[in-house]
Amino acid sequence: MSVVVATFYKFVKLPDFAEKQQPLLSYCQAQDIKGTILLAQEGINATIAGSREGIDSVLAFLRSDSRFADLEHKESTADLPPFERIKVRLKKEIVTIGMSDIDPNEQVGIYVNSKDWNTIIADPEVTIVDTRNNYEVSIGTFQGAQNPNTDSFRQFPDYVRKHLDPSKHKKVALFCTGGIRCEKASSFMLSQGFQEVYHLKGGILKYLEEVPAEESLWDGECFVFDERVAVAHGLEPGSYEMCASCGYPISEADKTSLKYEEGVCCPHCFDSLTEEKRKRQEEKQRQAKKGLS
Repeated sequence: MSVVVATFYKFVKLPDFAEKQQPLLSYCQAQDIKGTILLAQEGINATIAGSREGIDSVLAFLRSDSRFADLEHKESTADLPPFERIKVRLKKEIVTIGMSDIDPNEQVGIYVNSKDWNTIIADPEVTIVDTRNNYEVSIGTFQGAQNPNTDSFRQFPDYVRKHLDPSKHKKVALFCTGGIRCEKASSFMLSQGFQEVYHLKGGILKYLEEVPAEESLWDGECFVFDERVAVAHGLEPGSYEMCASCGYPISEADKTSLKYEEGVCCPHCFDSLTEEKRKRQEEKQRQAKKGLS
């Protein structure tokens, strides 16, 4: 039986977010749900996995709160559970841009559905920007998109200030994995004077789910934050694995590199790996192999 993976978020004012932590954790545990749920004063952000019945039950539990009555979610499946345990964490932000005055509840860009996205980004007057981090962009992105080359979403505002200009870039289209980073990114850009800021509703995941591969303007695979590592069109499992040392997605080509050692390092972290960490990773790999034998 396959595992159902559900992702969802919602920006909504939650002054009682801390009080929701324990009841939500207990309910997920009772349904044998695994994954991570973030709660903050600005809303909720989560990826959870479990049985069909368990996922439906948790979503119904959340939607019983009137503030989450219209909570939208995206689904995919996995052959194996992508998470080991359930965590419900309290945070300052459900997606961290590091600016307390940026509030998508107050202002946000123009939502674009998957079926209309190709038309938007085919417009030569539109500047397309991938709001994700470099390791995510490296395995797949939309044709013609700018890569901000960030290591953290906190760096995105600085990229905008240095490389984009409201007087020159009249129309900007943003996208990210599930849509949440674009909410913050579009809110920030509007605060900086940009007039037309579009963002892909439901993110890349919704696009890959709804747009047929033969019509798609997406190249590559989409990085996801669980043990599946990446997904392809139709949200089918991708071809990447994750480096046990640095967490970077590893391709089959990476595995042929002299800088790749299973469970220890990959071409992305080989040169920066300390001797201490190498020994730790080698010991973990020995233990893992011992457990399989």
